[in-house]
Amino acid sequence: MIAKQQNKEKSKGRNFIYPKKPSGKLYNYRKWVSYVLLLFLFSAPLVKIGGEQMVLLNFIERKFVFFGLIFTPQDFYLFALAMLIMLIFIVCFTVILGRLFCGWICPQTIFMEMVFRRIEYWIEGDANQQRKLDAQEWNANKIFKKVTKHFLFLVISFFISNMFLAYIIGSDQLYKIMTEPISQHVSGFLSIWVFTFVFYGVFSYVREVVCTVICPYGRLQGVLLDNETLVVAYDETRGEPRAFLQKGVDTSDKGDCIDCGLCVQVCPTGIDIRKGTQLECVNCTACIDSCNEVMLKINKPKNLIGFFSQEYIKDRKPFKLGLRAYGYTAVLFVVLLVFSSLIYKRTDVETTVLRASGTTFQTRPDGSISNLYNAELINKTNKDIKFVFKSNNPDDKIEFIQKSSLLPKEGSTQVAFFLIKKEKNLTGFKTDVEFEITADNKVVSKAKTTFFSQPK
Repeated sequence: MIAKQQNKEKSKGRNFIYPKKPSGKLYNYRKWVSYVLLLFLFSAPLVKIGGEQMVLLNFIERKFVFFGLIFTPQDFYLFALAMLIMLIFIVCFTVILGRLFCGWICPQTIFMEMVFRRIEYWIEGDANQQRKLDAQEWNANKIFKKVTKHFLFLVISFFISNMFLAYIIGSDQLYKIMTEPISQHVSGFLSIWVFTFVFYGVFSYVREVVCTVICPYGRLQGVLLDNETLVVAYDETRGEPRAFLQKGVDTSDKGDCIDCGLCVQVCPTGIDIRKGTQLECVNCTACIDSCNEVMLKINKPKNLIGFFSQEYIKDRKPFKLGLRAYGYTAVLFVVLLVFSSLIYKRTDVETTVLRASGTTFQTRPDGSISNLYNAELINKTNKDIKFVFKSNNPDDKIEFIQKSSLLPKEGSTQVAFFLIKKEKNLTGFKTDVEFEITADNKVVSKAKTTFFSQPK
């Protein structure tokens, strides 16, 4: 409790946390994971596949691109299914590994701990130095350090803001905002600065409050965790009762925890992991590294704090997947299977053919029957398509009223026509008909509808 109080300082109405700079094996792993994710995050809007940026989430124009695959408003069901898959994956991940996503993969944590916090350590020093700097009177040294830190925070926030907008409006549009006169892109220019100050406020002031109060995932974990979930936890069976390490004092009847408080001092949310699983814990594993260093120094086994399930801590049962984990995994597999099949069946051109409303069949002088149809073709690619519209029955004839042979990229075109069928090819009052749209001698889309005629 004392360590926790020492780790916080009251300033301007809220408790600011000064976490000690972490180090250790797991922290090094986290750094490399963060570097890979940051590289992907900043390169995805700039790398292009098939003429489209790798990832685009343009909610304004309802256009989404993932690894060169374009999703239009007509593919919204696929986008919704993809979001459902992500949600089920996070639920499944949490049931098995707790809140590890927050500590290792979440962009908020990566930017806070691996970018902004490291700049803070570089300029202001470790936790005690930061605390002393904030407590001292304003002087040239303090002003220099504070101005330098916040200037760098603002620059990085500006850079993040630009990358964020590149995902929303596209890197090409962002480049226009950056290079063309401001008067032509007032809303875009203002958006960049609004997001810049939002990110700056989050990473310079709000910080861990995002994880403990704002983010709903922290609340969700309380529902998803059970006794079989692996979480960062303190092995109280081994660690209690605690005892300070003193020369000449026999502590053989005590636990392995020497109450050094380092696990609290390195925690970015300021909690004491020894009090059990808590909402604020993001499973960043900093406490594991700090505790392992102490255990090595006092010749005790490592992992007094580690990845444990409650069943292991209480009953020493080995980790195994529970029924809930298997259930969520099965649901995830089924939804992935459905999503994969829909992606496989998805075509670059979507065609809808409907009979013209208010019309009936027409009998021609030669005895053939015709129906009037309207067709809409939607191009889901970023290239113009020259197409041929025809019936898959070679005996049928098409008489166009409104004809088009060019389908613009990411656009649509309308076609109106009479389908003329010979009476011998009719199966009754309703006959199923199918149309093919070909481009470069390949069928790119098909459409089915019904053909009406005189009952036989």
